[in-house]
Amino acid sequence: MNQYRCKKCGYVYLPESGDHTQGIPANTPFEDLPATWVCPRCGAEKKSFVMIV
Repeated sequence: MNQYRCKKCGYVYLPESGDHTQGIPANTPFEDLPATWVCPRCGAEKKSFVMIV
């Protein structure tokens, strides 16, 4: 699964970890995150993330 980085603060979403702060279980691909999901560090919208190669 691909990792995504927040362009505003540098937070990296790791699919294998999920996001416990917003109830996102481990192994949830970034593409499957709800549209209302925001960066847990700075609150940036999902569109502020870029895929890390």
